[in-house]
Amino acid sequence: MPPLLYGVPLASGALLQLLVPVHVLPHRLALALGAGLTGLSVAQALVAAALMRRAGTEINPARPATALVTTGPFRYTRNPLYVSLTGLYLGITLLLNALWPLLLLPLVLLVVQRGVIRREEAYLERKFGDTYRAYQARVRRWL
Repeated sequence: MPPLLYGVPLASGALLQLLVPVHVLPHRLALALGAGLTGLSVAQALVAAALMRRAGTEINPARPATALVTTGPFRYTRNPLYVSLTGLYLGITLLLNALWPLLLLPLVLLVVQRGVIRREEAYLERKFGDTYRAYQARVRRWL
């Protein structure tokens, strides 16, 4: 489950931060940026999830997709929920003003990209064919 792919490293980094605190920004700046990014990420996730529900397709990547959603945040990224999870991860990292989860993020993104998104894209291409390929051609994977 993708939320676990983000949650476990975030929790591990936060724990390491408690043991060996290393701050990345001045406290107030980290809080302001973290709060803003967290709020934006939650809002985007809610909008993307609502659009998927409205289209009658699954949010859970382990279940079959029944529709291709290309409106709202899906116009700018093929993966607004993963972008939201990444923003939430970064937002929480900033709220904690913690270096360690930040250092783990590239590994998280690599695992999500190779282990989840590539498989999802192959599935969607088989399921929706040329319609999905055209969508891929005009909308970026991330941002």
